[in-house]
Amino acid sequence: MGSVHGFSLSERLVQFQTARLGAEGVAWLQRLPTILEDCAQRWSLEVDPPFADLGINYAAPALQAGGAPVVLKVSFTDPELFTEVEALRLFDGRGAVRLLAFDLEQGTLLLERLRPGTGLHTLVDDREATGIAAAVMRRLWRPAPPDHPFPTVARWVLAMRKRGPAVLARDRAFPARWVERALGLFADLTASPRPDMLLHGDLHHMNILAAEREPWLAIDPKGVVGEPVWETGPLLLNMLPPTLDPRATRRMLARRTEQLAGELGIDRHELIAWGVVRAVLAGFWNLEDEGRGWERDLMTAEILAGIDA
Repeated sequence: MGSVHGFSLSERLVQFQTARLGAEGVAWLQRLPTILEDCAQRWSLEVDPPFADLGINYAAPALQAGGAPVVLKVSFTDPELFTEVEALRLFDGRGAVRLLAFDLEQGTLLLERLRPGTGLHTLVDDREATGIAAAVMRRLWRPAPPDHPFPTVARWVLAMRKRGPAVLARDRAFPARWVERALGLFADLTASPRPDMLLHGDLHHMNILAAEREPWLAIDPKGVVGEPVWETGPLLLNMLPPTLDPRATRRMLARRTEQLAGELGIDRHELIAWGVVRAVLAGFWNLEDEGRGWERDLMTAEILAGIDA
């Protein structure tokens, strides 16, 4: 037996799901209490109130019948949920949170609870945070399995060519030259193919949490296959000076790229070029999905490109 205590929905979660999915999102939000009750009964959970200020998925701490702390995560069922589950299964707790049980039809995941669970973004020392992130990357990377179900980095990047005209038409202020530059860089960077690796796909500071089983563990993988250097991109786009002051941001990114290249054994010029591609793709996705927020990504791309000029 089990039960659910203190069900609630954050305003951010409601806004995100309704804006993203419309009537389907509203219906999913309305089903959440039933889904949680079903999980509580099936997995014998005492489900507590959700974590604060959830923005995309519903997640709540819970206790199993024997008292073991876990997390119950509920997502809208889409292909990204499937690749998240597959990535967690393949990581198998090495560098990442453990997947304990799941139900793809309901969109529910039962996960190991990470304690203390503080995010890497809370560290004041940026050099220390960058080193921790690099160590987590090395723990996660593994050869992509044959006939894998994951999207590839190439698919993500090259989609900008196909969808570019329609997306860029939504805001003429988005400089199309950056898409062409990113596609050109990507062609140069992949001219000599290398073995593909399974990557987290979204390894930014908020997706790395302090834990006990390992000092730091990753959560919320997207699951993507490509060259390991791709994984460094989110670290170059997040936790930058608030106003994106060009001088301060350039100093920070110059130091981060040097540190990441040294600790991961990657050519720094190549790492910066991949970072430019990732920044442009982030801006393209923001324009496509939300119609805003792309300016900061392109400013980051420009500053990164200037480091190597």
